[in-house]
Amino acid sequence: MNRRQFLKSTATTGAGLLILPSGALAGPDAPSNKLNVALIGVWGRSRAHQGAISSENVVALCDVDEKYLAGAAKRFRNARTYVDWRKCLDQKDLDAVICCTADHTHAFVANWAMNRGLHVFCEKPLGNSVEETRVVRATYLKNKDKLATQVGTQRHAIMNFNRVRELVKDGAIGELKQVCAWGDRQIRRSGYLPAKGEPPKHLHYDLWIGPVPFHPYNPGYFSGSPGLNCLNWNMYWDFGSGQVGDMGSHTMDLAWNAIDAGLPTSAEAKGDKFDPEVTPVELEAHFEHPANDWRPAIRVSWYQGGAMPKSPRGYVDLKKIGHGAMFEGSKGILISDFGSRILLPSGDAADMTYYKPRPKEKLIPPLGHFLKEWVNACKGDLKTSCNFDYGGTLIEMMLLGLVAYRVGKKLDYDGATGRVTNSAEGNDLLKRKYRPGWTLNG
Repeated sequence: MNRRQFLKSTATTGAGLLILPSGALAGPDAPSNKLNVALIGVWGRSRAHQGAISSENVVALCDVDEKYLAGAAKRFRNARTYVDWRKCLDQKDLDAVICCTADHTHAFVANWAMNRGLHVFCEKPLGNSVEETRVVRATYLKNKDKLATQVGTQRHAIMNFNRVRELVKDGAIGELKQVCAWGDRQIRRSGYLPAKGEPPKHLHYDLWIGPVPFHPYNPGYFSGSPGLNCLNWNMYWDFGSGQVGDMGSHTMDLAWNAIDAGLPTSAEAKGDKFDPEVTPVELEAHFEHPANDWRPAIRVSWYQGGAMPKSPRGYVDLKKIGHGAMFEGSKGILISDFGSRILLPSGDAADMTYYKPRPKEKLIPPLGHFLKEWVNACKGDLKTSCNFDYGGTLIEMMLLGLVAYRVGKKLDYDGATGRVTNSAEGNDLLKRKYRPGWTLNG
């Protein structure tokens, strides 16, 4: 039995304590049952995970900035350090990877890691193009019986997500007709920053650029605070996908969790005038989804940057909800943000007698700590709430909306093959071009 099989078997059985030669007991928290984890990206979002993962064995640290790498090494003194994530992934004793790099390398790190048999927690978005997300999701699906994955949409652990799903699934608004989500963050950029100075010696700038077309160094790309530094670069096409991939990943998750959707059959979008350097601030996108076993075909929509859905009632000001979702059914409307919800019955037939709330013992149980759900899955049944199938289809839809926006027409989409069937231009925009020497499937 190899080490990974041992980790899985001991967590799955959950019983029985092992007696080590030293006489020590070995349970779930014993050294022999801890994951060997690599942190790829040790600043920004990584700092939010380091406390929770410190109960495991952090054996590798990687960051393109040696200053931040040195800081993390003081906390995890037994970890080997790297500046190139490709070399980090070749460390032989790894079990799992937490990826907190810039958005334009998420899909690369995740896919390379899974190709090496490693469990992966990857910050959102899972990819920056439709092709990237499909490649990562396909690799996961080939390995889902061996690997645990989680997309870093940690708001998913908020209890309100469960309550919203229960209301929609249990018929509180009747038969679901359509759903939308929105975010009102507005960050405007004029274009890629001009060359300014030289990268500091502690920053391996060429590795930060990685697979995308080269852009000269400017300190403005790195001037943000931990957790928010992405706002300095994710609005640019080569580095990110703007609010679609940023807060869109979180807010659409509130809707996605309740509707059991797969991939759409069409996408259309409109917004700011297209800028070849900067993603749009104002945008609305609409997607058609086929029926499933409990609801009819529905329309799913995304609004951002000032574009908003129409309020269902004059006395409801949706603009006061910075990030929210609205579910429209045959007998009512459900409006929600991350932590609260409002139910609005509508019509003479909406007397609520048709709705039978589930008993307390059948409520969806709390998810618990989001990162630790993944850690436990790595050691046990491999099941997580936001695996690369769930999170992959969500962001594939959202990124398809950006393609429709760029083409300027409604696109017909074949989710089985990942092809736009009515636009050669749209089909070409599903993927990105990479610098020589970089491959997504390493």
